[in-house]
Amino acid sequence: MLMYMSNTSPKAPSTPLHSVSVAGIVVREDGRVLTIRRADNGTWEPPGGVLELAEAPEDGVRREVYEETGVKVQVDRLTGVYKNTSRGIVALVFRCRVEGGHEQLSDESAAVEWLTPDEVTNRMAEVYAVRVTDALLDGAPMVRAHDGRKLAQNL
Repeated sequence: MLMYMSNTSPKAPSTPLHSVSVAGIVVREDGRVLTIRRADNGTWEPPGGVLELAEAPEDGVRREVYEETGVKVQVDRLTGVYKNTSRGIVALVFRCRVEGGHEQLSDESAAVEWLTPDEVTNRMAEVYAVRVTDALLDGAPMVRAHDGRKLAQNL
């Protein structure tokens, strides 16, 4: 659902509001990636969630990864920006490394596993698997759009 905010003038066009989420692609020394199977819908995804209003993106990533997995992380770098055009969600994805803690389940995660890149591709929907594969690359952050199921072409 998109929400709109009106400008002060009643004739001015409204501006869509977006939700901002963050996700952490936590990579272990052996190349495996920390993932969760969501408790609400059973899908495999990188840990993450909605960024709180007064929260810096890196702080949000650390909080979300810890809340969903029990793993404490150091945020290394931004690896991608992903826009869900059907829901108005902009996701900031960061590559991270383990700093402490240990894997545990939460209200949001029915499973926490370290997957190989091939396992990520096989278990995750395309729009989440690409976030992991992009994070494993070196270079500038990727910018992509999708409709919630498929990536938009020609970006």
